[in-house]
Amino acid sequence: MPDKMLLLKDLQELDQELSRLGQENRKLEAEQAALEGDLERVRSMVASLTADIDQLEAQRREYNQAFAVEQENVRKAEGRLPTIKTQKEYVAVLKEIDTAKKLNKEIQDRIQEKTAEIDSLSRDRLEKEEELAAVSARVQERQAVISGKLKETGGEVSQKSGQRDSLLSQLPLPLRKRYQLLMERRGGMAVVEARNGACLGCHMHLPPQLYNSLFRNGEIQACPHCSRLLFVQAAD
Repeated sequence: MPDKMLLLKDLQELDQELSRLGQENRKLEAEQAALEGDLERVRSMVASLTADIDQLEAQRREYNQAFAVEQENVRKAEGRLPTIKTQKEYVAVLKEIDTAKKLNKEIQDRIQEKTAEIDSLSRDRLEKEEELAAVSARVQERQAVISGKLKETGGEVSQKSGQRDSLLSQLPLPLRKRYQLLMERRGGMAVVEARNGACLGCHMHLPPQLYNSLFRNGEIQACPHCSRLLFVQAAD
């Protein structure tokens, strides 16, 4: 087997390994993104519940203020009763007090409704906060593993990329371009074995003269059907 073919075979093995490492890295990065998405989803739920609770508490404060105002109106009206001189004015004040008390009752009902809604949402938020803590712990643990793997594969990629560049530099430029083009067009398989008179890349039979020349000729030969570069292991 010619030295150029040995270089090509080693180069293809490196490229295939780099492709595998790239796929592994993309898979890890996708998992990392999915984990962050899960965490953000629960965070958003907690934030949404908090915003709803804040809004309800603001409404309840307004009702409490209105209730206090009406209570004061009742107190002032009741304080005026002993000083009233006429029956007509007395009846009018009683009516004013009754109206204020009815309004207070409605306000109290509203306050109770808001309190019940706040309590319900607060329980939901507590549940989501507990879920967030659990998800966060799980995500941090898994992300630490993923980061370690990415660092490890990153080192491998760097090392193998250096080896690949070294091998490429030893090939003549036309052969280098030819190899790279075949890798792109033939699914990462530019160099294949020829066996029993056939190309194992496309499984088509080779011309006998071409096949026999692989055992004698030091030149790089290509499959006439798929253009892949051919090598033989030993004479059949």
